[in-house]
Amino acid sequence: MKIVKYPHPALRHPAKPVRSIDREMHLNVGRMKELMYEARGLGLAATQVALPCQVLVMNVTGDPNKKEAEEVFLNPRIVERKGVQEDDEGCLSFPGLYQTVRRAKTVKIQAYDLGGALIERTLHDLEARAWQHEIDHLNGVLFIDMMGPIAKIAARSSVKNFEKEFRAAQARGEIPADLEIEKLLAALEANL
Repeated sequence: MKIVKYPHPALRHPAKPVRSIDREMHLNVGRMKELMYEARGLGLAATQVALPCQVLVMNVTGDPNKKEAEEVFLNPRIVERKGVQEDDEGCLSFPGLYQTVRRAKTVKIQAYDLGGALIERTLHDLEARAWQHEIDHLNGVLFIDMMGPIAKIAARSSVKNFEKEFRAAQARGEIPADLEIEKLLAALEANL
């Protein structure tokens, strides 16, 4: 398992709901947490590791030693959005790219934990931003889609470089062709 970079097809593939919490789910979540910390992220969606299921891991402190801030969310959704905030945002699937993105300042969320218990909360500021970013991933929406016109222009060359590097890796045989990736995602979905 590794964090995939844009334009990997898994990043545009809408995730399916989790139907069971088994040993494999626990192992995948554990590895996702490791990858999130290795990349110095605050959150990671399953689609970013080419798993087409509605799972995200998060620790908005970014500190792997603060386990009390570490959380896992299954089938997460935002049920209410309020206010507006603009701030710089980055993404582990676009390493080094940061741009201003407008998001809701407050969100009310629902999800399930690894024990199957329902979680309902109201989140603000950075935690609300992180949630919206990760939920977008599960819906196949990327932060480059959420940028305003000026930010998109500023990010254009970086985005093209990600595309060029990805296609070059495919040409070298390091990454399967897009069609093969789509078939793999479909097979994974069948086992959810």
